[in-house]
Formats: sequence, structure tokens, C-alpha cells
Amino acid sequence: MAVRRIVANITAPDPAAAKAFYGGIFGLDVVMDQGWIVTMASDLPVAPQISFASEGGSGTLVPDLSIEVDDVEDVHRRAVEAGYEIVYDLHDEPWGVRRFFVRDPFGKILNVLQHI
Repeated sequence: MAVRRIVANITAPDPAAAKAFYGGIFGLDVVMDQGWIVTMASDLPVAPQISFASEGGSGTLVPDLSIEVDDVEDVHRRAVEAGYEIVYDLHDEPWGVRRFFVRDPFGKILNVLQHI
């Protein structure tokens, strides 16, 4: 038996807002749109992962999702320019990542990170 994929499902009263946020900030593509559900993805292969945490590290709250990117400063700039709430500003962490937290249009806190 092998886990092939893990999908995060987020309650979204306006799925179109997901296209603007996740497409505009992260460059994800719409791979399915049924109107009531929009699925977005990257064309890069990824390994399924799920994390369990008592805190978010450095005294932060546990984020709802973590998204690893190849240029965290570019994503941070896009989020700020688009007016999204930065919950935890860009910071180099002692475990070897540079990250920030941003709130998506549905209230979810995203840990956006890049390994350094």
C-alpha cells in the first residue's frame, strides 16, 4: 500500500477567490473547476506529507498549511503588494528555513517557506 497524494480541503464560500490568491501569489494552476470546488496544483512532483505540531515554531501558532517555494522573498512581495495580511513576517529560523505566515481569503494561516 502506498499513499499517492494528500489533498487539503479548505472551506471556501467563494472558490473563485482561491484562484486569485493561490494562482496570483503561488502560481498554481486550476486543474479542476466544478464551480463548487476548485482544485489547484503545480506541475512539479511532490512527496505526500502531513505534519502534526503543538506549536508553529519560534512561539508561533500552528499554521493550517505549509507551502515550500523556491523564492520566498518573491512570494512575500506578491502577498504584501496584493494587500494580504502578513501574520508573521519574513524570518530566518534556527532549523534552516526562511519563512513568513500569510492569511488566505478564507482565514487560513499559511506558512510559506524556503530552505536556506
